[in-house]
Amino acid sequence: MAARVSGVLAWLREGYPDGVPPKDYIPLLALLRRRLTEDEVSEIAHRIADTSTPQQASQDIGVHITKITDALPTPEDIARVETHLTEHHGRPDIP
Repeated sequence: MAARVSGVLAWLREGYPDGVPPKDYIPLLALLRRRLTEDEVSEIAHRIADTSTPQQASQDIGVHITKITDALPTPEDIARVETHLTEHHGRPDIP
């Protein structure tokens, strides 16, 4: 984690040697959005496999992601959970 933060700071310092202009804060934060960890993907997939029907699964994935990240789920994170369900929980029926 420390290496990742150091890398981000180095990238920012290189791109903004005089500091970040106020108008660039929001776009920069968008680039640094939260992404589910592998443990979180696994946890959500496990919950979905235990409690959701195939028809509910996609919606439930989004709800669980929102609860963990406090943000709307990205299509990429939903796809990662669906892939985990298929590979580890035998759920090829996810719509």
